[in-house]
Amino acid sequence: MTAVSEVVRQPRGGASKTAGEVVFYRLSSKLLERDSDIPEKAREVVYYSLAIGHHVGVFDCFTPILRCSSAFYDTLVAALPEGAARKKLDGLRRFGEITIDKSHTRLLGAAIAAVRGEVGAEEGAWLDTLAASLAAIEREPAIYLMGRRR
Repeated sequence: MTAVSEVVRQPRGGASKTAGEVVFYRLSSKLLERDSDIPEKAREVVYYSLAIGHHVGVFDCFTPILRCSSAFYDTLVAALPEGAARKKLDGLRRFGEITIDKSHTRLLGAAIAAVRGEVGAEEGAWLDTLAASLAAIEREPAIYLMGRRR
């Protein structure tokens, strides 16, 4: 699996749980209950099995990679250009949780690139970590992110 910085990027001052926070988790591993190793030629079958995991004994293990206050996150989302990428990330406000997979990487990457030079250092560092995770998903489609409001 492609490595992404294990540092949890958190804005100075920390995220207050009482004020609400946003945490993004990266899939760090999958545990598959099986008796023998699956041959390399069957990789697509394994990915399919992982996609329907809860039906075949697969457990997703996540590592937190980004953490910030809800207010900080809302400011980041508001800085993005109007459109599908902003709507995707705003799903956290509307639904409390979002998943980012390979189908979102180019869309979100383009939006991050469009605003990267216009945001402050703190916001930029947070966006850089998100962009690195998007690049990891591009290289290894089995990786995905889950964002949650807590």
